[in-house]
Amino acid sequence: MPGPPKTRLGEFELIAKLFAPLAAKAEGAFNLTDDAAILRHSPGEELVVTVDALVEAVHFRRDDPADLIAAKALRVNLSDLAAKGALPLGYLMTLCLPSWAGDTWLARFAEGLAQDQTRYGVNLLGGDTTSTPGRLVVSISAFGTVPAGKMIRRAGAKPGDLVFVSGTIGDAGAGLSLASGHEAELDEKDKTALIDRYRLPEPRLSFGRGLIGLASAALDVSDGLIADLDHIAEISGVRILVEASRIPLSPAYRRLRGNGIDAITQAAGAGDDYEIAFTAPESARSAILAAASKAGLGVHEIGRVEPGAGIVLLDERGQAVPVRHAGYTHF
Repeated sequence: MPGPPKTRLGEFELIAKLFAPLAAKAEGAFNLTDDAAILRHSPGEELVVTVDALVEAVHFRRDDPADLIAAKALRVNLSDLAAKGALPLGYLMTLCLPSWAGDTWLARFAEGLAQDQTRYGVNLLGGDTTSTPGRLVVSISAFGTVPAGKMIRRAGAKPGDLVFVSGTIGDAGAGLSLASGHEAELDEKDKTALIDRYRLPEPRLSFGRGLIGLASAALDVSDGLIADLDHIAEISGVRILVEASRIPLSPAYRRLRGNGIDAITQAAGAGDDYEIAFTAPESARSAILAAASKAGLGVHEIGRVEPGAGIVLLDERGQAVPVRHAGYTHF
């Protein structure tokens, strides 16, 4: 775990040395010398804004590498933009820093942001830093654009729609358990792959953009597949049926926990996957598969939408499967 810092830059030195370079290419950020930034975007587009806070011992471990904590904090916000079909523009960041987060740790944190800024084409626009006697908190607000009137909302799922999810489910939850020492021994390659899914999610920006005009409702899987699809069901006023056997599990996850119904329900209730779960009319199936192929991503049809309310997980006989833990709850 990080030890006490030998030094700590002052607030303005910290901004000038580590974070102003992250804003150097952002038009309207004024090199972080003002209290506000300006965003310009093209006519016919709308601004999409999202915010997420990551808290030490809740969303990451103190001994996780600082650059990966930074990258995760940015990526979970980009994942929200992806599920809306938005392309990222930039972000604001607030840091609440405990005494153990010293200059060396902060430099590595800034390096993680710099690497992901290059990868995803975004820049820091501004923010705030403060000390805290409590846990480290990183809060990021991300901005993106979509064509006017085209943002994919949670509302919009209709009876007759199909239910899809990108990638694989449950890897991040298994990775957290492995990183915490709560799982049996596993091949090092599989162990690393699962822990990486927890520490370093992949926002599905290209695929999300391709869902504009195809998906009727969408969100990213942060709290857990079942819990998040239930949000769509509630806001859309429909019932969602998910077939347990069709929920995609990675080979590493299967080697850890098998592919029985208990393993599937564990995966479906785990959070931090940051895949896109969405509904779409059956007529869009082939276009969705083409969009996934173009993005180099797997997508899986896992259920359907019908009249009613709530969400039901079905076994291979079509019987409802009780889910003890449907997903993460914030309070």
